[in-house]
Amino acid sequence: EIDIKALGQELGPLPGTRVEVNRIAANLNVPSSDIILGEAATETAVKQAALDQYKIVYFATHGLVTGELKQFAKTKAEPSLAFTIPDKPTELDNGLLSASEVALLKLNAEWAVLSACNTAAGDGEGAEALSGLARAFLYAGARSLVVSHWAVADDATANLMSALFKIADENPQLTHGQAMQRAMVQMIENAQDEEEAHPYFWAPFI
Repeated sequence: EIDIKALGQELGPLPGTRVEVNRIAANLNVPSSDIILGEAATETAVKQAALDQYKIVYFATHGLVTGELKQFAKTKAEPSLAFTIPDKPTELDNGLLSASEVALLKLNAEWAVLSACNTAAGDGEGAEALSGLARAFLYAGARSLVVSHWAVADDATANLMSALFKIADENPQLTHGQAMQRAMVQMIENAQDEEEAHPYFWAPFI
């Protein structure tokens, strides 16, 4: 069984995700009421939201997949997205939105983004080419997924995702893959040096 409290202490904060989400929201004129940040970002909030009313459902948080954390891997728990760990975990809300819980959500999203560490999970013990976590979003009704192949850099992710949704919004004729390609090329062209142009920063997402 997972020690939720210990897991919460092991997961570090992701300060760049606030910048990432707010920047994308500003580009798309998203009302503040549709943005949930910090301690308000709970599993309960996700389960109670009318997610099928949104074209973009965007999660910027820790993705817990096979082998990602030792104590998580030992439990052979389902891949999950991490949210605020409640003081008193319950079956409804223990702070981890598991793949089976994701599959029960009702989505109608053109984009579901899992902007987190390693949400595609192509390696690791028991992992598949696309993890159960990502696949669960398809079951829930998402028509397109953006997932990451490795732990991502906060600033670079904010830049890539901001560019992606700006390009997609301004060029509706593009497929999602084409919009992502343009965003990646834009990051390379805007790089200040060779290090900043390294694939580590612009290539984790598919």
